Amino acid sequence: AIEAALRLAVAEEQFELHFQPQVALPAGRLTGFEALIRWRHPLRGLLSPALFLPVAERLGLMRRIGGWVLREACHVAASWPGGLQVAVNISPCQFEDGALPATVATALEESGLPAHRLELEVTETVLLASGDSALVQLQALRDRGVGIAMDDFGTGHSSLTQLRVFPFDRLKIDRSFVKDLPAGDDAMAIMRAVTGLGRSLGIAVTAEGVETEAQLRALLAEGCDAAQGYLFGRPVPGCQVPAVIAAL
Repeated sequence: AIEAALRLAVAEEQFELHFQPQVALPAGRLTGFEALIRWRHPLRGLLSPALFLPVAERLGLMRRIGGWVLREACHVAASWPGGLQVAVNISPCQFEDGALPATVATALEESGLPAHRLELEVTETVLLASGDSALVQLQALRDRGVGIAMDDFGTGHSSLTQLRVFPFDRLKIDRSFVKDLPAGDDAMAIMRAVTGLGRSLGIAVTAEGVETEAQLRALLAEGCDAAQGYLFGRPVPGCQVPAVIAAL
């Protein structure tokens, strides 16, 4: 039933984007939002991506869904003031046909969003699955001015190797490390190591899942560049973004 409903959802674009604030530290200045997909199911209401994206991947629907997210995120972000960025997650399947740079170029041109205001988030899985093809496409996007971030840094098997083969603009530290701050000695040591690595390589470091003032103080003490999480704001529909911009 969920598979049939999901196929219909893709055909009818029953999805919507919510946007979570991203801030620069130490001042907490708003720099942009991460676009997060939701499914407005006709019977079950608003569904989080964890409930349907694995099914979409199994059905081969992720490329169409990913293309919609990219177009919609660029369209919405184009109306935001100043230089606020939008971050969009890219799945491995979007690299398979080599057309991602062209897809991104079309989304930017149709929306009028400048390339430097778009940041694409990829995981190590992308590079491990697609290899040189992904690297070539990422470099083409970076040459155009699009930012490239490694998402969920620290959870894979070859993060450091990937940093040697591609000049990422940002590392996003996985929330699993942030949640144990400041009490967890191991978490603090990892945070210290990653922020130091970022400084040495000239790569910005963002901490995900920041929920408490204590976590924020620990991040500030280590010189973390940026953060996102419930402490700064939950994901909100696009219509509520102007209010978040005004508040932050």
